[in-house]
Amino acid sequence: MRSHYCGQLNESLVDQHVTLCGWVHRRRDHGGVIFIDLRDRDGIAQVVVNPDMADAFATADRSRSEYVLKVEGLVRLRPEGTRNPDMPTGMIEVVAEHVQVLNESKTPPFQLEEHNVKVGEDIRLKHRYIDLRRPEMIERFRMRSRVTHFVRNYLEEHGFLDVETPILTRATPEGARDYLVPSRTHPGEFFALPQSPQLFKQLLMVSGFDRYYQVAKCFRDEDLRADRQPEFTQIDIEASFIDEEAIMSITEDMIRNLFKNVLDVELPAKFDRMPYSEAMHRFGSDKPDMRIPLEMIDISDLMSRVDFKVFSGPAKDDNGRVAALKVPGGAKLSRKEIDEYTNFVSIYGAKGLAWIKVNDRKAGLDGLQSPIVKFMTDVIDELMERLDAQDGDIIFFGADRTRIVNEALGALRVRLGEDLNLYTQRWAPLWVVDFPTFEKDDSGKLSACHHPFTAPACSVEEFRANPGDSLSRAYDMVLNGTELGGGSIRIHEQDMQRAVFEVLGISEEEAEEKFGFLLDALQYGAPPHGGLAFGLDRLVMLMTGASTIRDVIAFPKTQSAACPLTDAPGEVSEAQLKELNLRLRKRDA
Repeated sequence: MRSHYCGQLNESLVDQHVTLCGWVHRRRDHGGVIFIDLRDRDGIAQVVVNPDMADAFATADRSRSEYVLKVEGLVRLRPEGTRNPDMPTGMIEVVAEHVQVLNESKTPPFQLEEHNVKVGEDIRLKHRYIDLRRPEMIERFRMRSRVTHFVRNYLEEHGFLDVETPILTRATPEGARDYLVPSRTHPGEFFALPQSPQLFKQLLMVSGFDRYYQVAKCFRDEDLRADRQPEFTQIDIEASFIDEEAIMSITEDMIRNLFKNVLDVELPAKFDRMPYSEAMHRFGSDKPDMRIPLEMIDISDLMSRVDFKVFSGPAKDDNGRVAALKVPGGAKLSRKEIDEYTNFVSIYGAKGLAWIKVNDRKAGLDGLQSPIVKFMTDVIDELMERLDAQDGDIIFFGADRTRIVNEALGALRVRLGEDLNLYTQRWAPLWVVDFPTFEKDDSGKLSACHHPFTAPACSVEEFRANPGDSLSRAYDMVLNGTELGGGSIRIHEQDMQRAVFEVLGISEEEAEEKFGFLLDALQYGAPPHGGLAFGLDRLVMLMTGASTIRDVIAFPKTQSAACPLTDAPGEVSEAQLKELNLRLRKRDA
């Protein structure tokens, strides 16, 4: 029906007849001449409708916002003084000869401006098909398509095969709750939607496929946030006869070339690497945002000498920590702002947020402003020296169990970076390596730091002797404080896999029930293998500058895992339940 997309028009088409199809973005009546900004997925073109074209003028006159039009006309240069060099089609316009309404539209629930729609997200998601018409949204999905296309081509060129894995599988304990699907043909039994293709891609390696990839749908029934959805997309990669250096090199090169190809951004020739323990100690996070020049400094040894129990207690506790976060120039923060940061860290379990403002360091105690200075007189000079405190700085303190201090001050560091615009660079990629194999909860129970198929970086004998302190062969790629992807070298020997299950408290019977097919496969010549999975949604979110992955997923769920557009999830009929041999239990009062 069209000869060109609106965004394709330029000076090379002057004096040519074109046919355009699209939506009325704006309509303006200027003294008897009607101007219509016609919009399609490629851009906006200005259409001029003169009254001497009576039929076209009458049609344009009754057209309103979001009407669907077909326009035939002649391309011409805009008159001097009306040209817009900042707009791709701003030098030309189309003089309409024929205008046809292909469909009318009700008044949309919100105006489709190019940026920053002033309407609640619930309304946008309810009418997502309208929200997606916005040029800003179309551009995000255009980039998503380019990213996916580039990744597929890159991996194909490097010998990876695109192989689909099942969506209906069995429930396996991989860290999050499964979405369950009842089976009609096997009454009382359930499929699970995959949290990832983890086990199947390992089986593909056992099958000899050597290099596999998949742009895979994954499902996790977990609490949501800005970078989480119940269904999301992974760029899943696995290879055989490979070690950490090789898979990290391949995927780092892929991301570097992706940014160059799509954004014309030069990422570093070699990404920095940081051990997990260092990341937690310095930044309180295993995905530190390296654009922010703030760092946690451990002062437990100094605080163990003070009489202030709020500090000395955690400092002397093997499971405790006292750390300081110096903010250059932060003494300008008001008491109200400090109180807001105190409330912020309480989200992470912190009982408070001690602080010192350095007004005049040479003046000693008299130059420091804080309600806690009087408790630290014996160590204050050493403290100022260790932190290299300067006039105008503010120092925040965390004192509690190590986990709480790391989470609270780590989150505060990111919040301060945002609020005070402390970023020193646009992009800061990083590999975090040398993860522990297990992490311990407050009760002392061990759980897999990544997943139970990650290979420990030691022999089976060494692992069995001291599993709690073993490191794993895992690695995460981090960008701007977001985990882009995580991976590991997998366990390919049955003895090591069983040893890991034992530490996790998974009995032989449970292991056989849930993972028997994998354990069996490991007995038939499983090669050494490993891989990495990138979060496609997170990657596109960062590349487009979106604030949430919901803005780069066509039809996302809300934070309560609901779809306002389709009203999913919804009730089903008694007949459907009966067919599945299910009966709903009444909710507890």
